[in-house]
Amino acid sequence: MNENNTIPTDLTGQLLVAMPNMPDERFSKSVIYVCSHTKEGAMGLMINRVIPTLTFLDLLHQLDIQTYGMEDEIRVHLGGPVDEERGFVLHSPDYIKDSTVVVGSKFALTATIDILRDMASGEGPAQSLLALGYAGWGPGQLDQEILENGWLSVPADDAIVYDNQMETKWERAMGQLGIDPRLLLDEAGHA
Repeated sequence: MNENNTIPTDLTGQLLVAMPNMPDERFSKSVIYVCSHTKEGAMGLMINRVIPTLTFLDLLHQLDIQTYGMEDEIRVHLGGPVDEERGFVLHSPDYIKDSTVVVGSKFALTATIDILRDMASGEGPAQSLLALGYAGWGPGQLDQEILENGWLSVPADDAIVYDNQMETKWERAMGQLGIDPRLLLDEAGHA
């Protein structure tokens, strides 16, 4: 928590929306679901980037998980640049196992292979987002990036988190704040 109290002390369960002037290209126009935000740091999953070269069925085959004849409707997201081989499933709280972390009242996070097996057999959560990798910040780093106008935060919306309309998630998240992203500056000196 900073002395000015200008940043919420806990953004867990919120969406981070990158400002158009985001200096880190890896996060340009990204929307990140914040899974954890404490004084020790923060962790989140990008929800508007998919890995075009990897399908859910490919992943199941690589992990030697039976597919039960399922159709590949689940997209694999790039959760962030940290530990890109590690998988996470952000999902509705109707699926809770010992390893599941409940994040607020509408979301949960599970990072075990068991959830992939359950999803493949039709026993997984009603809503889910599968991601490889995550976005991570050290102590105070996210707060500083927010103070430097790198991010805005908005309440997490199920439709934005779970739907497959990747190309509009950033604009829709900005819209929750009543901001038309076309009116924000993309570059210095550009109106």
